[in-house]
Amino acid sequence: MHPSFDLIRPQHWCGGLILSSPHSGRDYPAGVVAAARLPEAQLRSSEDAFVDRLIASAPGAGAVILSARIPRAVVDLNRGRDDLDPLAVEGVQPSGAANARTLAGLGVIPRVVAHGRAIYDRPIPRAEAERRLDAWWQPYHDALSGLMAEAVARFGQAVLIDVHSMPREALTHLTPRPHAVLGDRHGRSAGGWLRLKLAEALEREGLTVRLNAPFAGAYIAQAYGNPGAGRHVVQLELDRSLYMDEARIVPHEGFDALSASLGRVFAAMQGPSEALAAE
Repeated sequence: MHPSFDLIRPQHWCGGLILSSPHSGRDYPAGVVAAARLPEAQLRSSEDAFVDRLIASAPGAGAVILSARIPRAVVDLNRGRDDLDPLAVEGVQPSGAANARTLAGLGVIPRVVAHGRAIYDRPIPRAEAERRLDAWWQPYHDALSGLMAEAVARFGQAVLIDVHSMPREALTHLTPRPHAVLGDRHGRSAGGWLRLKLAEALEREGLTVRLNAPFAGAYIAQAYGNPGAGRHVVQLELDRSLYMDEARIVPHEGFDALSASLGRVFAAMQGPSEALAAE
């Protein structure tokens, strides 16, 4: 067991399918909690809570699971290592190249959690930021890049579904309101066959699906998706209200049904892909 992640391999890996859950970690280091101005219950508001448990049946469908242990409020594994916010980390120089997420306090060392609540009273030392990146960010990405390379070597392709959850309030402006949003960076991180196949499998389970809006895919999709090289990444966002009480951060009666649906979705992904069929 690594302090940054859990890696679960199936008895028989099929088709190079990998599921990642970079935001479901809930092992809060005591020192980080002590330094924060927020109680742990509020720090947890930024988690994709229980996503690792939602996808736990995937090895039975022949998929590898890589899920975070370290929480997003400590280090965000779906951001680039250099996405440092000068308001969150001492000694970081402002950059005109900073992306909107980092400017909003959602860099690799987050400054805020849900509803813009500040995590700390002041920026953390640069040495502490680097320690977190070395201890938790780098091992997770070493493991993920290794899995992608292994999948390509064994199967001719890597198929990564990067699984997240989205607050119900983030969807109130959409009609109809989707249960799931698939992001492939508008075709740049995966072949179109993967997005279509995943959407069809979700819709067979009665879930409404939206493509690339409001979430088109973040760092993992950008960094690991290269369909021309057989590396396909789709980000899957699930409406949290389908499976949990968002205010109390506890699963509700819909959890088991959604988990079973996702198990069938992942099993359906194991058929021949359009990419392989064309070879």
